[in-house]
Amino acid sequence: MRITNCHIHTFTQYHVPANYPHWALAPFKRYPRAIKRIAQGLDLIGQDARAERVHRLFAFTRESDVREQSAVLDNVMKHYPPDTRYVILPMEMSGFGYGAPVEPLRQQHDQLAELMHHPDYKDVAIPFATIDPRVDPEAKELWRVVDGYKFRGIKLYPRLGFSPQDERLMRHVYPQAEERGLPIMTHCSRGGVQGRFVADYKADEYTEPMAFAPVLKKHPKLQVCLAHFGGQRDWRAYANPDLDDLPPGAENWQVQIRRMIGSGEYPNLWTDISYIMFEFAEFIPFLQLLLMGDDVRNERLRQRILFGSDFYMTRNEALSEKGVCFRLRLALGEDLFARMAEENPEVWLGERAARPYPT
Repeated sequence: MRITNCHIHTFTQYHVPANYPHWALAPFKRYPRAIKRIAQGLDLIGQDARAERVHRLFAFTRESDVREQSAVLDNVMKHYPPDTRYVILPMEMSGFGYGAPVEPLRQQHDQLAELMHHPDYKDVAIPFATIDPRVDPEAKELWRVVDGYKFRGIKLYPRLGFSPQDERLMRHVYPQAEERGLPIMTHCSRGGVQGRFVADYKADEYTEPMAFAPVLKKHPKLQVCLAHFGGQRDWRAYANPDLDDLPPGAENWQVQIRRMIGSGEYPNLWTDISYIMFEFAEFIPFLQLLLMGDDVRNERLRQRILFGSDFYMTRNEALSEKGVCFRLRLALGEDLFARMAEENPEVWLGERAARPYPT
């Protein structure tokens, strides 16, 4: 089969502000082991949110200390068969409160365009364009690379500090994306990069699955993927209610995504398994049962789930990309893995006709 990894990152240190996630950590970026020790110390004293951001910085620092995005892509390609394809998701990090990166988004996009046309990568690299509507209110940079370079989709990261219902997105992005059949990948996890001046509750409000419901109601043909299937924190809470540390009264996002897809009310809503399967032993039994049932809701989920890994954020984890992919393929079986990693991505990308949607 031809695997499509629907969720990887190749941006480098030049695309991340020097002061992220805190100015005091900037001097340590030359010493990744020191950053890792700081993160472990925060873990020990129970500073989970801060520790997660510093662990993420460790992944940034260790993997992104290169000049070209091709070097990062080379690293992930070692883990997969040679004909594997990769949806590459850039990040716009100039407007979330930590200063400007060395290279603006335009250069990051231009590098991806060079990558997709390079003979070594043209058959495997599938770049998406990204936008922060506060930085680019009329989406001029987004449509520059979609029109000029034929980028294949759009990446959103509401946790940076904007709502998916932002009027600038509703006016300048979604109508054209729906008309052109451009898929959207949006961050959907309580973890990850967060705007400096955005409170946790507000970041969750922007990021939760139902935040996209009004968008999908207005643009029902829009192909939207809620990345990370709700995220590791919600998967842990689902797997072991005794360890549930979600905000009081909060609905589990993994359950919310399953309800939205299973209801049939949002037939073009998708999710992916990026990052969550790196806690493989804990989560794989639940994923197996969710996908293998014979209820119509299970079949809807089988049709709307994508394989993705979240490289290079996964460099924090003990399992390798290759290790997770092999374990997943063995646990799910060839047919189900092929749907998630080959058939469904081709449908989402508009390359293959979809199966009849179960009603």
